[in-house]
This record gives sequence, structure tokens and C-alpha cells, in this order.
Amino acid sequence: MSKKARQEKPEILTLTIQDLNNLGCGVGRAEEGEDAGAVVFVKGAVTGDVVRAQIIKRAKSFLVGRLTEIISPSPIRCSAEYCRAPEACGGCVYRHIQYEAELTSKRERVKQAFRQAGLSDVTVLPVMTARDKDGNPIILRYRNKGMYPVKQGKSGMEAGFYAAKTHTVIPCFDCALQPEAFEELVRAVCKLCDRYRVRAYEEGTGEGTLRHIYLRAAADGTVLLTLVVKERLAKQAAQGLVHELAGRFPKLCGILLNVNRENTNVVLGDTFITLWGRDYLEDTLCGKRLRLSAGSFYQVNRDAAELLYNTAAEMAGLTGTEHLVDLYCGAGSIGLSMADRVADVTGIEIVPEAVECAKVNARLNGLDESRARFFCGDASDARKFLSAAEEGGAPAPDLAVIDPPRKGTTRELISEIARRDIRRVVYISCEPETLGRDCAVFRELGYEIGEVQPVDLFPRTGHVESVVCLSREKADDYRKESKMISDERSRYKSWSNLKKHMNDLLCDSLKDKISYFYTSYHEVHNAYGRATINYCKKEMVAFSWVEMYKQEQEVSQLYQEGKKVSYGELEKGKWMPECKLCDADFINSLTIYLKTDIATSLNSDNYLLRVFAYMDRRVGKRTLIKIKDDVEKLPDWVKQFYRIRCEADGIIFPPKRITDESVVCLTRRPDDEWGERLN
Repeated sequence: MSKKARQEKPEILTLTIQDLNNLGCGVGRAEEGEDAGAVVFVKGAVTGDVVRAQIIKRAKSFLVGRLTEIISPSPIRCSAEYCRAPEACGGCVYRHIQYEAELTSKRERVKQAFRQAGLSDVTVLPVMTARDKDGNPIILRYRNKGMYPVKQGKSGMEAGFYAAKTHTVIPCFDCALQPEAFEELVRAVCKLCDRYRVRAYEEGTGEGTLRHIYLRAAADGTVLLTLVVKERLAKQAAQGLVHELAGRFPKLCGILLNVNRENTNVVLGDTFITLWGRDYLEDTLCGKRLRLSAGSFYQVNRDAAELLYNTAAEMAGLTGTEHLVDLYCGAGSIGLSMADRVADVTGIEIVPEAVECAKVNARLNGLDESRARFFCGDASDARKFLSAAEEGGAPAPDLAVIDPPRKGTTRELISEIARRDIRRVVYISCEPETLGRDCAVFRELGYEIGEVQPVDLFPRTGHVESVVCLSREKADDYRKESKMISDERSRYKSWSNLKKHMNDLLCDSLKDKISYFYTSYHEVHNAYGRATINYCKKEMVAFSWVEMYKQEQEVSQLYQEGKKVSYGELEKGKWMPECKLCDADFINSLTIYLKTDIATSLNSDNYLLRVFAYMDRRVGKRTLIKIKDDVEKLPDWVKQFYRIRCEADGIIFPPKRITDESVVCLTRRPDDEWGERLN
């Protein structure tokens, strides 16, 4: 169908929805026509639905459809409407499915994140959720924080939420996830702004004053109100707002202004001004009193946060003798929740106001500086980050808790934790993909990954929190490995010679059993040569061991003469006679299998060396076991260098090409870490 014809007549597809992603889109495949086989994303459809969808967007690898009719509803579809907000709000992506199905979907997301990071052996437990006294899951009215963007409507100021992936404000004064008290307060602020001629800020023109209405609530119902403005309010407007709101809402403990003059997506500016009352909110979490400034980080779901922190403490296996360092500590909530079960707590945070709040919180809970210390530091400079605490007299930690932002922590900080020989790390994360990525780095540095426990801090939304304990109890063995490899390096005089020798040993061990393997993110090796893979263009060049040794000698001779040999310079029939692995379908399938892991490595600067040995269809399980045995016969220092893990994974290739596949995976620590140890 031509582009013009498509514009004249909407294209409607009938789809069976096979999956649901964390953006709330049902995933199906077109079953007929020129789009047959194409992946289609449909907002509002759920797994098991049979729907009709109008195609509204076409990309190279997928289509986007608008739901027009539910032909057959899924058994997991939830018919009850619990929220007055329009679907365009985009917050509750799981509003259409039963909560049990939501928990299953979130667990699968965490498992998929670890598979993509090359950690398919890690166990992901069922998702935990906070429950009320009757044992029912708490999925509504659980948030203690509300951030309402505003706009100038036809009849005055309106507050609401941004539509998904836009800055278009969807008017909505009540959200089913927010406390009921927020609605009346937000409506009152909007009406008072109309009365005192305070106009909503417009991003396009830069005109107007009020940008956001920001609310925080404690468990006892106390509320702290912050008005995010482009500039300070006129005196009359400020006094009028304070007089009306303070008199009308007895639970209001303070009214603040936050001045943000920047044209940016960042909501809060650096300057807070107290108009009335307190500039902080007090709450209780895990039995500890916490004083929170408007700018301090605090979990939005108090009940689920207590569940999360108690789970983290259990995973840490606290005995009362630990020196705990709480990285990215915010107002100190995690470290203080464990303070009674460890010897002392040291917290490090980049936001100065949060550090001051943490110090106050320690004093509120009867902890002096010998039991709880807090310092300001930037995690981007790993050594200074931890040195700030050392310079302040903090003891050397043997347990770390890290709760980084969504982007995860840095490789440098993980390496610094390993360098300091911190034996246990409890990692709390709100982003499964970065958690999996960072856990892979911890494993490279000798840490064992425990069971991953997802906790649903954000019911009905696409987000999920997770906690995992990483243990390095075998650190003495790790140091022995370093010495063993250092001794071997001295025999070969250079780092490059040592690596070449190890590759030769691997080739000799695996020769005649595998077709090819690749090491690192940019090289493909065979027994005598290598080729570069261009992942940007999704192209892969495969080498194969050949049956005739003279052909191998020919290529080896070309390399010795300094000639750069590429696949295209040699005749396929001579270099790879009957090489089925060079078929385009096989290479494309292999690229699809590898590209997620490769993309993750490149995007995170994770230069992890991996060796994947792919068997051809004549190889069965017995041969795989034989290869595993051969690899295990390699010298101990080679096995330790590569930290060998032999696994059998199923790989889906075109059935006419490869029917019985297995993979042996050997993982090596990154060059930069070993290079630093050996120099």
C-alpha cells in the first residue's frame, strides 16, 4: 500500500497481545498483509487481549497502534476504574490489569534485565509488596509526595500531570495514588493564584510565575507545601496565600518558595525561601524519627520503604560489629534504619542540605558522632567520595549500602569498593537495567551475586525497586589469583605477550570443537587471525577453523608478513570451504542474540572480555561436557584470569540452519583492572 493510500484509508490490524511492557503498551505481531510478522505496540492493550488497532506510527523495526476495539478481553484485564485521571496522564501504566499480573510482569522485567547483563544464572525472587492489617496489598493512596505542574486554562489556573513523554499538562486535581488531602490543597492554591494574579509559567514563552505545586506528607497527615516559581511572589500575593492557606489547612506545617529561573526540565532550583512555618517535614520510618527538607530524597511509599529497608538489613546479615558506609545516603534513612544493628554508620551524599538533615536525624535518634557520621561527597570521583569520610575519622567500612539514582552507580566507584576490600555490598536500585549492568561489574571483581528481591514501591506504575546482596567473602582467593597471574606475566615480559599466550592456549584447547568465538566487544578470533565487528551497522564477520592445516598456515604467513587480511580479500571457497556458519541468516541471528549484551557493554563503558564458543549442529551435550572438561584442564592461572563459567544456553537460530546449539561462556576481568594490578 502506498503512503498516499495509507493517509486516505486508516490501516486497522487485528492483533493477539502476547506481552505487556513497562510503558503500559501491549505487544503483538501483525499476522497478515505486508506487515506480517512486524511487532506492534498498542497502548491500553494487555497480555491475552484480542484487539483491533489503527496504525499511527511506522518505524524500521516496529509499528505503533491506537486501540480501537477489544474483541476478546484478557482474563487478567481489570474492569474496575479506580482513578478519575484520564488515561493520557500516563502514570498508572498497569491500570488495566489485575495486581497479581502486574507483579508477575515486574518480576519478568527484573529477570530480563539480568539476562541482558549476562547474568541469567542469578535468581530473581517473586515481588514483595506492602500490605495493610488485613493482609491486602496497598496499591492506592500510598504516595507521600505530589509534584503538580500547572498551566493557565480558559477559566483560570489548572494543575495536573504531564502526559507521557510530553510537557503537556493533563488537568487532574486528584490522583488515586496521592493522599486525598492533596486535592483540596492544590485546588485552593490554584484559586488563590487566580485571585492574586499569579499566572502559570509557560515554557514556550518563559512568561508567568508559578511552575509547580510540590507537596510532601508525613504518616500523621502533616503536609509541607512548596511553590516552585520563576521569581519571588509579590508581597501582597505571598501574604494572601499564607493567610488563606495557614488558616484553612490545620495540617499544613510550612509554606516555602523554591526559585527556579532556569529554562530546564529540572523541577527544583537551588534557592528555598520560607514564607511561613517550618522548612522541614518530620516523619517516622522503621522506628526512626526523620527530619526532611523539601530538597532531600525520601522514598515516596513509606510502608513499602520499611519493607525494603528491613529486607536489605536481613540480606546484610548484621551481627552488630559491622562498620557500615551508606553511599548516596540522602537524609540518612537507610543507614539510620540499621544503626541499632551495626557498630557505626557513615553516610556520604552529594546534596549539602541532605547531609545536614542526616546529621540532625542522627541526633534526633540519640546517635552521637561516634555512632553516626555524615559527609558531603561526589560519587563521580570515587576515591575522593570515600576519602571524605576517612579524613573525617570514620573507620574503614566492611559493609556498604548503595542506593544510587536511576542511572546506577559508576564503574569507578565499584572498583574503589573492591580495592578497599569491602566484603559485603547491599545494592538497592529503582532501575533493573542499571542494577543488572552494575552487578555484572561486581561479579568481574570477585563478588558473588545473591538472590535479587524486587519490592513494589510503585504499584500500578511501570517502576519496580530491587535489592541484592553482593558478597566477597573469598577475597583471600582473589588476592592469590592476582599474584598467580602477576608471576606468569613476568615470564612473558609484557602484558600483550601474556594475553597472546592465553588466547593460544584457549585455541588449542577448543580447536576442532567449535566454529569460532569472539573475545571482548570488538574482536573475533580464530586460531590464527581476527576481524573487527561493526556493531553500529549490525554487521558481523565470522571466521571458522578449516579442515586443511595448509590453509591455516597461509593465513598465518600473511599476518607474519604484516599484511592485513580481511574476509573480502580471500576467496571464500579457499578460506572457508563449505562454511555454513557464514550464511547470512545465521550471522543475522547471532547478531540479534549478542547485540543487547554488546550494546549494554558499549553504553556503560563496560569493556568486559567475554568468550562465546558456539557449536555447530553436529555437536551435542556430550561434546559440550567434553569441552567443559578440556577447558577445566587449562592451567589454573588461565582459569582464574578468565574466571571461567561453563554454561549451556538455548539459542534460537533458523531451524533449517542450526538445530542443536549450546554455548560455553568464559568471562574475564577487564583489562584496565588487571593492568593496574600488574603494573
